Amino acid sequence: MDKPDETLVMRSRDFWAAIVLITVSVFFLWKTSDIPLWGENRAGVSGSDWYNSAAIVPLFIFGGLLGLSFVLLAISIRSGGAQNALTALGIGWDKSEAYRASTIGLILLAYVVGLVPRVDFILCSGLLITALTYGYYGGHARRSLVACIAVASAGLFAFAIFPAQADWNAHGDDWFTLVLWVSLTLVVLTKAASERLLRFVPLVAILAPLILVCAMAFVFRQNVPARGGLIFKQIEYHYYVTLRPLWKD
Repeated sequence: MDKPDETLVMRSRDFWAAIVLITVSVFFLWKTSDIPLWGENRAGVSGSDWYNSAAIVPLFIFGGLLGLSFVLLAISIRSGGAQNALTALGIGWDKSEAYRASTIGLILLAYVVGLVPRVDFILCSGLLITALTYGYYGGHARRSLVACIAVASAGLFAFAIFPAQADWNAHGDDWFTLVLWVSLTLVVLTKAASERLLRFVPLVAILAPLILVCAMAFVFRQNVPARGGLIFKQIEYHYYVTLRPLWKD
């Protein structure tokens, strides 16, 4: 065998990762096709100008992800990863990595299915950033479990208590997520004395989703998830009622 086994294992994983990412990208591009892009009326939703369409951001994200997935697949095939992908050696099964992948999968599932449609975007994204950084920085298995439990609990609560779309503007799941986020942040700060990177986690967890959701809503005029959420509802109110009149007048 000309190449080291580790390289073949890595390329085989790239092959499976590319297959999963292509499937996910195609699915979300298909769902995005329900959103009017050129001003037409589709599925009961009326569009306006294309640059105001809510389809722009998901088309950009999942179109880019699809392109990158094909690049990854091509690299894997050229490197021999596809030939080894269906063998145990090629998959490179490892218990610790399976645990890591499983907990990350649960976190993302809870975020996408349970939290994003129902819970304030800043709250659920802040919890996600905190959990992923704390849980997977340094390779601590117990931290991964704590991070997974925090996000999965928030997602399960939102999904179980507010399953119907008519209840998505209620704030019980927002408060529950906020409590979990603050609790996990306090845990992170107790470790920050010995791990310098963790000191920046609360700041990033607040600023990243705050800037993103404000840019989407007020700069690019895009629809944002859970628009009636606990925090964004206040931001939107003060933008239009308190701030915008300052320059409009």
